[in-house]
Amino acid sequence: MLYKYETHLHTKEASACARASGRDMAYAAKENGYAGIIVTDHNWGGNTCVDKNLPWADFVEQFCKGYEVALEAGREIDLDVFYGWEAGYNGTEFLIYGLDKQWMLDHPEIRDASVQEQFELVDKSGGLVIHAHPYREEWYIPQIRLYPEYVHGVEAINATHSHPRSVSHNDPTYNPLAIEYARKHHFPMTAGSDIHGTDMFGGGMCFARRLKDIHDFVRTVKAQECVLLTDGVEDFDYASLRA
Repeated sequence: MLYKYETHLHTKEASACARASGRDMAYAAKENGYAGIIVTDHNWGGNTCVDKNLPWADFVEQFCKGYEVALEAGREIDLDVFYGWEAGYNGTEFLIYGLDKQWMLDHPEIRDASVQEQFELVDKSGGLVIHAHPYREEWYIPQIRLYPEYVHGVEAINATHSHPRSVSHNDPTYNPLAIEYARKHHFPMTAGSDIHGTDMFGGGMCFARRLKDIHDFVRTVKAQECVLLTDGVEDFDYASLRA
């Protein structure tokens, strides 16, 4: 038995591009066979719907609403719900895992951090920095920029690039390029759907056991103990991808 986790998911409470609440996303994920989800809403450097002019504590409080309502729903339906976020730097984006709301409240300097400073802050605190969809090309991404020295790993499979129901960012060349980039640098790989609504693609990461918490996820990714990566249509054996 494998346990599938959605690692890249947005909610309308914090992401301007999302179409469903954290609660609805949790219920949809459960109905589609997920063991858990990681809420990764767009932060202050990306497509957030939270007022960026709010005082830091107020911003963080509102930013976490999608995760918090998803967490409440997850407890009702036995779905693991973990916290993360997607950090934006002029179109280049990173998925941040392993830190929590209190960490964010205690580190207002993260708001103005450079890519290097972000990595140093997250790494020092035991978190995980994953370069999201590194080869995606869109109007809001002025150029492809790679930062191998400032990430722990790479999102190798993003379902919006390859799933037949995806209506954005759909280009079959993006994921193979990300896989090769990860191989070149011996980076851990992740997979997620980059989902913004309840029409689940089924992408994500499959593990041999249920994860204990977000810290367990971080440890498992760094140790490269994932069994399968999937875009919801095709499954990729993790050991074979690394070869």
